[in-house]
Amino acid sequence: MRCVIAGGNVKVLGRAVHSLSRIGDELYLEPTESGLSLRAVNSSRSAFASFLFAPLFFELYEPGIAGPDTEVFRCKVHMKSFLSVFRSLPSLEKSVGKCLILLKPRASRLVLQLHCKYGVTKTHNLAFQECERLQAVFDTQRCSSRLCAPARLLAEAVVHFPPTLAEVTLGTGPGGKISLRNYMEDEAEPSKTMVTELWLAEDEFQLVAVAPGSHITFCLKEFRGLLSFAEASNLPLTIHFDEPGRPVVFTLDDTVLEVHLVLATLSDLESDSQSTSTNGVSHLPVPSEDFADDLESYMAAIETSEGGSGGPPSPTFPQPADTDPEEEEEEEEEGGVPGTPPHKKFRSLFFGSVMTPGRPGPATTQEVLAEDSDGEC
Repeated sequence: MRCVIAGGNVKVLGRAVHSLSRIGDELYLEPTESGLSLRAVNSSRSAFASFLFAPLFFELYEPGIAGPDTEVFRCKVHMKSFLSVFRSLPSLEKSVGKCLILLKPRASRLVLQLHCKYGVTKTHNLAFQECERLQAVFDTQRCSSRLCAPARLLAEAVVHFPPTLAEVTLGTGPGGKISLRNYMEDEAEPSKTMVTELWLAEDEFQLVAVAPGSHITFCLKEFRGLLSFAEASNLPLTIHFDEPGRPVVFTLDDTVLEVHLVLATLSDLESDSQSTSTNGVSHLPVPSEDFADDLESYMAAIETSEGGSGGPPSPTFPQPADTDPEEEEEEEEEGGVPGTPPHKKFRSLFFGSVMTPGRPGPATTQEVLAEDSDGEC
């Protein structure tokens, strides 16, 4: 793979790397005929981001694909190593005129050259590791709610929240207004907790198509990273979401750029109990270790297949799978604990797990096969 980035696009690439650095510790690169894809995923598999730069973004783009039967070469590098090349964004615009990215599979090196003013060339040789394809599976067309707004509007809204805030709740109110509010747990005392809530009018958005009374809670850190990129690029941001517990998808579309950010949302106990009898997908009261198959029908999944197509992401949502009642009862006996689960739980986007503070304990309803003896054996 060989590509050359010239002019202001070097700073755009640097902003994309800064945004991806908020997601994970590794950067996945995949050069295809459709463009260069940069992706990242966090350790808990609850956040996934993808930047696809079209060939028109580059001054020269050679993916290095010899023929249709040639397998696409994919690799990953440490995020800190790649980020160090684009550490200072102001200096990139002032001093760097061209950036060369060269992938050498035989030497296991990713070469980045910055051609600066006065004939100065900075060369960075980064070690990489060959990997399988990283792709989240989602479908924005099947989301019941959609919002589209200028990135500056949302950036000015979230600036009122403290930097240490972990989650934010996006919801709808009377008159079609959209609200942003810091998330509060049920255990928190209202008199001792600071509440920040903003209401945005419907006419401030470019598109409002939301279900009445809908709301979702997602992490704010990754959302801030995408907002900073979208605001600097002057691109409108589209939010696709559904019921609580389903992933929320943020998209940016341009002629030379396609961005997806997929975040897990906080599951709601009331919506879980209602969806148990309506959507045909079983919800276990407490997570077990081997229940990914029950949730993968509606959760986003990670696709790690070497034989995947080399094109851009084609989001698809898996169809609901039939579950066996006997297998479901066995899973509840092995990993389920009677009682009420914790209210705050984030579902993993990619493996269908539920992120809880502790692991489920042993079931108290299991049959005792052998009682303890009082005497010696």
